[in-house]
Amino acid sequence: MYSDPFVMLVKVICNLYLFIVLLRLVLQLTRADFYNPISQGIVKATSPIVLPLRKVIPAIGRLDTASLVLAFLVQFITVALVVMISGAVISSASYAIYTVAGTIYHLLDLYFWAMLISVILSWVAPGANHPGAMLVGQITAPLYRACQRFIPTLGGLDLSPIFIFLAISFLKQMLAPYSI
Repeated sequence: MYSDPFVMLVKVICNLYLFIVLLRLVLQLTRADFYNPISQGIVKATSPIVLPLRKVIPAIGRLDTASLVLAFLVQFITVALVVMISGAVISSASYAIYTVAGTIYHLLDLYFWAMLISVILSWVAPGANHPGAMLVGQITAPLYRACQRFIPTLGGLDLSPIFIFLAISFLKQMLAPYSI
């Protein structure tokens, strides 16, 4: 099923948009700077669909449920297209499992890459003022703070990224069989 180049093309396009939608969700959850030009681009790319959804689906606290529903919808469409193109037949429960697990998998993937970029930036450009570097710092800061409550720094060496990478990798391994 995955060797078909058309399936791969559909997955890449759908997952790219899912990445942008999940990034919008994460930016809102972390209260990142929306005056950042990258944030503004993400908002412009997702607003045509998110804004009409917001009229129907209210936010729950800081959680933008319209963006979350859009993320699930994009993943559901991805699963449906891959299944349709490959000619496979799956049950409704499988659609739900692949949709939820795939969305969580891609959210973990987003955090994995944000963490990796954050670690590399801390080595080569600590305190960089680039909009991308500032955005990555704002996205990863809550993870660092949560982990640093349990794992103290050792003589100025912060081990929290190692434990965050391990946790993300473990969760991704558990969800990998259910992600399309």
